[in-house]
Parts: sequence; structure tokens; C-alpha cells
Amino acid sequence: MTIFIVFKLLGSLALLMFGMKSMSEALQKIAGPQLRHVLGAMTTNRFAGALTGMFVTAAVQSSTATTLMTVSFVSAGLLTLAQAISVIMGANIGTTITAWIMSLGMGLNITNFVYPAFFIGIVLIYMKKRRIIGDFLFGIAFLFLGLSTLKETGFSLVDNPETNEAISAFFVHFNEPTFLNSLFFLLIGTVLTLSVQSSAAMMAITMMLCSTGVLHIDQGVMLVLGENIGTTITANIVALSANVQARRAALAHMSINVSGVVWVLLLLKPFFAMVCDLAHFDPTMTPSTPGFTIMASVVLATFHSAFNVSNILIQIWFLPLIERFVCWVIKPKKVDDEEDFRLHFITSGIMKTPELSVLEAHKEIKDFSIRMQRMFTMVRELLTLSSSVTGKKKDNQETEFNKLYSRIEKYESISDNMELEIANYLDQVSDAHLSDETKAKIRYMLREISELESIGDSCFNMARAINRKYLDKKEHFTESQYQHLHQMMELTDESLSLMNKLISGRKESFDLNRTMNTENEINNYRNQLKQQNIIDVNNHKYTYAIGTIYMDLINECEKLGDYVVNVVEARMGTH
Repeated sequence: MTIFIVFKLLGSLALLMFGMKSMSEALQKIAGPQLRHVLGAMTTNRFAGALTGMFVTAAVQSSTATTLMTVSFVSAGLLTLAQAISVIMGANIGTTITAWIMSLGMGLNITNFVYPAFFIGIVLIYMKKRRIIGDFLFGIAFLFLGLSTLKETGFSLVDNPETNEAISAFFVHFNEPTFLNSLFFLLIGTVLTLSVQSSAAMMAITMMLCSTGVLHIDQGVMLVLGENIGTTITANIVALSANVQARRAALAHMSINVSGVVWVLLLLKPFFAMVCDLAHFDPTMTPSTPGFTIMASVVLATFHSAFNVSNILIQIWFLPLIERFVCWVIKPKKVDDEEDFRLHFITSGIMKTPELSVLEAHKEIKDFSIRMQRMFTMVRELLTLSSSVTGKKKDNQETEFNKLYSRIEKYESISDNMELEIANYLDQVSDAHLSDETKAKIRYMLREISELESIGDSCFNMARAINRKYLDKKEHFTESQYQHLHQMMELTDESLSLMNKLISGRKESFDLNRTMNTENEINNYRNQLKQQNIIDVNNHKYTYAIGTIYMDLINECEKLGDYVVNVVEARMGTH
């Protein structure tokens, strides 16, 4: 019988966590793009950042989602570290709404609401246009069903003489309100939150234990404080494989919560007395007192809110100090970013929220695109070097040429790896339950990375053609050929700049006609040079062999321009 109750307890926790996850993901699908825009735009100062973090977290019901969005923005340079910390502060306040939802589930009998929600939810899921709302209803129904089952299981544990005696025997050693006992429950809250990987689930367990009378409210309060520390440790573990800014943001989150717990512990008695007054709760109440179940969960939710709001109101004034502290603790590694071919945004695996995973993949594509323009710039430099060492080659110039050619060769390998890694990542994301809009985005992104890799191939083909000409010490391009090549490459570079402007910005403000006009200029110039090349070879201005290499470079520029147009069309969603 006891084993059955334990499994029922674990199953109700699983229902609760699944419901919380489903509800949060559905909310992000409904409001995700708009909230991401709000997060990027409304962080002009620390107070605006905190309010934004609070608003976004309350809307998506996930401080983890808000933190991940914030870290991705700071990694991409859209937010400063200080702005990110202020948003994380606000997320701490926004996440307290979760505790109030738990309190509602613990205090009221909402089972009658759950089953109609399941029925309406499944109907909406089969209606494609309303599927996300159906997902939300399913999530919140699972959440409340889990809470209701958890509460019933808690009371059955207490009512069972065997389990009641065992539980009482364990907790009787910690009944005395001593400092060591308080630290013990603080540690238990931290460790269990770290183990369960969900502060919401731990809050539900705490409310269940306190409302059934297994735990005293004082002990429950310490568990709540421990949960606030445990949830930040999880973020720091995830951030270990991320970049410097992500690790700094995660450390700032931990520093804010740990220092908050420290000052609350020093002022615990007056602070808890204030919370009891706010919640109209009498600490001397017992489980047999009418209304104790509701009041116990309400006072824990009030304490959680009061702690986070007070902590942020105090620490927001010390934000510059927090920023300096995390920068002092986590120093950037001295690596050459150009030669660092690791993925920067999706190294830590699939995120808990697929919609956010797509956002991270887009940041990686942005980096991929910038690398490809950088690679083309190297090709232009290689052409310039090849012209400066015509005739009698100097050793240092030859070394510089070979070194640059090797870098271009390495970049070609990097582009192949990036295409495969991002494609594999998007393939894993596509296995999740996504909105139709996000599925379309993934299709376009797969096309983008394929075309970007083709740009890398074109750049390498040009570098090989230049190297082939360079190794032939007898023949060289004429001055007019060099001028034509540089002019063609200037047009090609302009198209790459427009492509990067689109990928880095908002497609609503992008003028597609500029890209198409540049592509037409490249095509017309290629045709003009092709005709001129035939005339020049016939007039013996240069050999057929040098004319072939020359036209190879011109044609590769034209191909590269086509790939750019394909990337732009994929990003705009026009094809």
C-alpha cells in the first residue's frame, strides 16, 4: 500500500511538471515572437529591464525561458550584460506567479474544472487554427490534475498510520526552530530542486507537506529559500558549455539569489512576521484548524513573492557592482574568434523550449553568414597579394600569401562543419511539437545554411583559381583584368553586406529590390566581361589559359551572387 502511495506521489509530480512545461510552451508559441521583440527593445535602463523581465516571465510562465532568451540576446550583442542582469532580476519576480497558481491548486477543489478543460483542449487541438490554445488548456489541466492528486496523496500519507509514524519520526528531530535545523531545510530545498530540475515541482511538494501538517511552516519557508538557490545552480551547470557572457549572466542570477537568502536569514523573524501579517496567517495555527490547508499554501506563496520582490528592490541599486563582480570572476579566454570554429549559441544541446532553440539556431546562422563574408574578404585580399608579388616574388610576401590561402582553406572546412552541425540541431528541434510558423522557419533555415555553405565553396573555388594563377610564374593578369575583378568583387561584397543586414535585422524593414538590383548588375557585368574576354584573347592581349582563370573568377562571383539571392529569399520566406 505504501509503495502504491509513493508511486502515486511520483506520478502526480510528473503530471504537474509535464503540465507546467506544456502550458509554458503553448504560451511562448502564442506570444513568443512579440515577447522577444519586447525583451530586445524595452531594456533602456535597469528598472525598465526588470519590469520587462517580470512581464515576459509572467506571460510565458517560465523564468528559464526568459533567462535563455536574455542570454541569447546578450551573446548576440543585442543586450549588454547589465541589461541582461536587470531582466533576470525581473524574471525572479515574474516567476512568483507560479507559486500563486500552485496555491490555487492546493487550496481549492478544481478537479471539476480539469476534465472539461481536457475535452475542450482535445477538440481545439484537432482544429488546426486553435491547436495552440488546446495545448495550453491541456497543459493547465495536467498541472491542476497533478496538484490535486499531489494534495490527495499527501493527505493519504498522513492518514495512513504506518507512513504517518515514519514521517513524524523523521521530522521530529528537526522540530526545534534552531539555526542548524533551518540550514538543514535550506540545504534540502537546494539539493532537491537541483535533483528535480524544477523549482515549481519543489514548491508544490513544499505546499503539500505544509498544508497536510507534515512540515511546520517555518521549515517550509526554509525549503522555499533553498529552492531559490537550487534553481540558479541548474542554470550555472547548463551554462558551463556556453560562452563567457552566458556564464556571467548565470553567475549573476546565482549571486543575486544567494545574497538575498543571506540577508533574509539574518532578518528572518521580523521578515516572516511581516509576511504572516500580509497573508493574515497565524503561525500558531494547527492542521486541525479550519482553513489551514488554504492558509498554509497562501503564506508560502506570499513569502516567495515578498522575498523576491524585496530582494530585487534592494539589489537593483547594486547592479553595476554585480556586473563588475561576475566579470572579475569569469574572465574571457584568449582565443582567436576567427579561427574558433565551435558553434557559439547551440553548444549546450536542445533547449527545454523548442521555440527558443529555433531562436538560438538563427543566431548561429547569423554568425555563419558573417563568417562567409569574412571569407570572401580574404579572397579579395588574396587577389591583391597575388598582384603585388608578380614578377620577382619576395619571401615574406610569398609566406603571407600561403598563410592567407591556408586560412581560406580552413574556413571552407569550417563552413562544411557549421552546415552539418546546424542542420543536425534543427533536425532534432523539428522532432518536437512545434507551431506551423516555427516548422516553416526551420525549413527556410535549412535552405539558408545550404546556400551559405555554397557561398563558402565559391570562395574556396576562387582562392584555388588565384593560387593556380599565382603558382604559374610566367603569366599574370593584365591591369584591366585586375580592375574588372576588383569591380566585380565589390559588387559581390555589396550583395553579401545586404544579406547580412537582413539576417541581423528585421525582414519587415528590408528592401528586397536592392538585392535583386545588385544581382542584375552582377549578371550584366559578367556578360559584358565574357564578351570582352573573347575579344581580348583573339587580339592576343593575354593567353587563353590566363583568360580561362580570369573568367573562372568572374563566373564564381556571379554564382556567389545567386547563392546570396537564395539566402535572402529563404529568409524573407518568398520561396
